[in-house]
Order: sequence, then structure tokens, then C-alpha cells
Amino acid sequence: MSTKGIKEPRRPMNVYVRRGSSAEKAFRKRAGSPSPKAIAPGIAPTPEHDLKYQGGKTIQDLRFMNFYVGGDAWDKADIANIDKALSAAMSDQDLNNVMVQYFPGPITTAFGGSQTLPGSPPAVMSQGDVEQLVATFFSGGKLTGHDLTTTLFNFMLPPGTVLNTDTATTGGGQNVASGVKRQAAAVQPHAVVPKDEADSLNGLGGYHGSVHVSGTDIVYYAVGVYSQTEADGTVNGIPVFDQAWKNVVATFYHELNEARTDADVEDAIRAGNNPNANSFLGWVSDQGEEIGDFPVSEAGGDLTEVFQEVELTDNSGTVPVQFMYSDAVHGPEGPIAQAHAPVTRLQQRSA
Repeated sequence: MSTKGIKEPRRPMNVYVRRGSSAEKAFRKRAGSPSPKAIAPGIAPTPEHDLKYQGGKTIQDLRFMNFYVGGDAWDKADIANIDKALSAAMSDQDLNNVMVQYFPGPITTAFGGSQTLPGSPPAVMSQGDVEQLVATFFSGGKLTGHDLTTTLFNFMLPPGTVLNTDTATTGGGQNVASGVKRQAAAVQPHAVVPKDEADSLNGLGGYHGSVHVSGTDIVYYAVGVYSQTEADGTVNGIPVFDQAWKNVVATFYHELNEARTDADVEDAIRAGNNPNANSFLGWVSDQGEEIGDFPVSEAGGDLTEVFQEVELTDNSGTVPVQFMYSDAVHGPEGPIAQAHAPVTRLQQRSA
């Protein structure tokens, strides 16, 4: 069947992409709310990229857990640094003073620990691979004991693994699951990294989503690459900081905050141009941007404007983060000592 002339559905940006990359161009061509609301004539619009609440799920009290894929390739010091810094950033008072404006009361974040998944690093992981892995973990009882309604499972990809958003599986997720089960089953052939304008070799850093694993259960996940410039000059992901582990922390700080403010974005994407698609969305802009998207774009060629190491509120050290979008200042905002007043959700929904 020919698809010529069929308009591609608009979709929110649940992806983390580098400014000016082919990945950004590919996703921005499709970006937007599935059924954007028109501004009535004669009413002055709010700042163009302010976030608006659409009525979907948000997570006020968030939990998260880290899974390190391809454990054989991970440095133990990197794992320790990532766990410590990401946990500290997500529970920091001054950073959360920016985020709390999107909630009716205080927010909390609890780190549920991390696990290293045994095995060699997959050459490529697709969205299909990640979601297959999520489903396998659920059916195998690996997620038992976690409150699935409030927990985000992070899949940290090891150095060299390429990430894309293809829905087809490559075998990468199955190989990881086989390693977890310690099975001696034959491993699928080493995957050839495809040429993809929207993969991590072309500016993709990570994304978050959800999997309906049963009639009543939904598992929320995020996946991100080990962003670095390799010895041969190849750039994988979005390297900004002086050490690659810091890039991983910034990636998942981005994804965790997007997931807590727009948990069911994947359902909105699946719904396409259905008029009810917007009802799945939490806080997004009219352009379909989540809380972490526009700051990366707005920074232009100097990502250090929004990617910075900031002092923790308790003065115990610094953490590498990406600044999130703040409606209160109509742009990216770093840690602040005084929280902004909550944005009125009812007003935003009627805007």
C-alpha cells in the first residue's frame, strides 16, 4: 500500500538529541502535540515554548533503578560515580526547586539501587530490543517488589553500544536477557550497526517510554548511551563533560525529569493523530517538547550553557546535570534557593 500523500502523525519529543544533529532534524520534522490547541483570536499567547499540562500522568514521588547493560565493559568506578551523582542530583533541594512548579506539592525521589547485567556489550540496541528486555524482565520476576506505577528503570548502555529508535529487534536485548539467565544458548550473530539518521552516532543520546506488559501493568523505562568521542573521532551520543560518566548522569537526569513530568508519552505517540492522544501527555510545549528538550536546542552550539556541574544544596560536592525548562523564567534554569509557585494546571489546560 502506498503511503504517498499520507500525513505523518505529529509526535511529542521523548528523545534526547544533540543540537543541529541529523537526529534532531529527523525528530523535529515530526515534533508537535498530536492534536494541538489553537489560541483564540485576540488573546496574547504565552511564551512560545512554555510547558502546558495536558492532563496525563505525572510522578510526584519517583523511584528509579539502574541496570548496567553489558557489564563486562563497565568500569566499576564509573558505575559508582553514576549511581552516587544521579541519586544526589535527583534528590537535591535546589534542583528540585525548579521542578516542583509542575506539581501540586513537594516532590521526592528515591534511588532503588543498581544491578550490572552480565555479558559483553551489544553492538546496537533498538527500542524494540529495550522493550523486549523490559517485557522479559517483568515475566521473569526481575521487577517484582517494585511499585511499577512510580518506578523508572534505567538501562545504561556501555561504551561503544549504538542506540536507535527502531521498533524492530536486533537481538541485542535477547542477548542481554540470556546473559542475565546465565543460559548457554547460542548467541545470535554480532549485529551490524545500521546507518540511521536518528541513532546515537548522529546525535541521539537517549529516550524514555513505557511497555504495557499485561492488561493492568505498565513498566516505565529510560535508555541512554555512554556518550563519548572515541579514539578514532567517532562521536556516540552527546559528549559535553570532561569525563564520559558525567555525560551519562546528565543524560539520565534529563530522562528522569521528563518521565516524571510526562510519564505516558509513549501512549500518546502510539495514538498518533487520534484526538484523544493529547490526554496521555503531562507537561509538554505546543511544539511537542518535554521539559528537557528546548534547553538543549536553545543552547545552540555551546552546550555548556545548559550542561553544568552544580554545587549540591548541602555543599557535599558537585553533580553534572542538564538544566530543565522553567515556565517561571520561560527558559532553562539551574538550581535555585527558593522554589517557584506551582503553575496552575487548570489554566494551562485551557490555554
